[in-house]
Order: sequence, then C-alpha cells, then structure tokens
Amino acid sequence: MSSTAFAAVLAFAAGLGGAVQIAVQGRLGDRVGSLEAVTTATVVGATIAIAALLVARRSLAGVGDAVGGPKWQLLGGAMSVFIVLAITVAGPRIGVVATTAFLIAAQFSVAALIDRYGWFGVERVPVTWPRVVGIALLAIGAALTLRR
Repeated sequence: MSSTAFAAVLAFAAGLGGAVQIAVQGRLGDRVGSLEAVTTATVVGATIAIAALLVARRSLAGVGDAVGGPKWQLLGGAMSVFIVLAITVAGPRIGVVATTAFLIAAQFSVAALIDRYGWFGVERVPVTWPRVVGIALLAIGAALTLRR
C-alpha cells in the first residue's frame, strides 16, 4: 500500500473513531462530569501513546525533543484537550451528527485559512471559489443537522 493510500485509510478510520468518540465521551460526561470525562480520556490516551512509543522506540527521548522545540508546536496537544471537551459537552446536547457536522465545517474553514496563508509552515494552497462554496455548503449542512 502506498503512503498516500495508507494516509487516506488512516484518516478515514480516524473519522469513524471520531463519531464513536463523540457518542462515548458524551455519555461519560453525563455520568461523571465533562471535566472528569476529558481528563479520563486524556489520561487513557496518554497511557496508550506512551506505551506505543516505548514499544516502537524503546525510549521517551522523543518527547523531550518535542517539548524542547518551538512552543507553538505543542498547540496540537492543547487543541486535543479542547476538542475532547467540546465534543463531550456538545454531543449529548445537539447529537452526534450535528456535533460532527459543526466540527467538520469549522475544521474546513480554518484549514482553508491555514492553506491560504501557509500558517504553521504548510505549503500555500489558494482558496478558490469552489472551495468557498463547498465550505459554505458544509456550514449550511451543519446548521440543518440541528433540525430534528
């Protein structure tokens, strides 16, 4: 399997996992509280990530290298906690589909800006009118998912 195909399959699998995560986190948050649920998810995720790192690399040195680098590159960890908190709160209130729809519409919107301006060192990609229309349709679709 090519690296491109592998990346696409991995992204697709993450999308499947994301929908499950919204449902599960919402139930956990309802049972124990939103902050407790996000903390539990973070601890479980960190435990799995550390175990995988130790099995694959037999060292935690890479974590020190990551923390020692540019601090803006640690934003991904902070965003992870925020995303898990947001889906924990939103899922039970607006549903898994609506939560997913708003999450994706927002991701596409910010992703277009990141591409357009080359933020975070990514290659610049122009924002064309088909992209703008697609993002607008996603936003409209997200709003429609609130109707029950």
